[in-house]
Amino acid sequence: MKIDGIDKKILVELTNNSRTPILEISRKIGISGAAIHQRIKKLNDSGLISGQYLKLNPKALGLTTLAFIGVYFDKAERNSAAIKEMKKMPEILECHYTTGNWSVLIKVLCKNNEDLMALLNKKIQTIEGISRTETFISLEQQIDRQISIN
Repeated sequence: MKIDGIDKKILVELTNNSRTPILEISRKIGISGAAIHQRIKKLNDSGLISGQYLKLNPKALGLTTLAFIGVYFDKAERNSAAIKEMKKMPEILECHYTTGNWSVLIKVLCKNNEDLMALLNKKIQTIEGISRTETFISLEQQIDRQISIN
């Protein structure tokens, strides 16, 4: 999809705050609210915008341990069944097939290290097809940003 300068300005405003009112965006950009609305609809319909999300603060919810886990599958044919089981675990936020040693890399969020250990020992490592895991606890996130629009 081709986007022009006005689309880019709209996207910048929305990535800064997805709840910015259309009229406020129209005032900043200098075109009508109806035109902004139509362009946002076009961006949504094209798939360039995949949603508008509220970002929760995990620490405010008592979730203080963020970790990345490299998961090794013992046989490739068990991958989909193992992924299906992992989808049932709310602690798993993301799962990526990767290059390198791991079969998948998952991102998890837990209350604390003890809950992370329970997730690993009682849930993830008990899934048939998972041979082992390698865990990295995030001490502090240094960069958190949206894709930039150039």
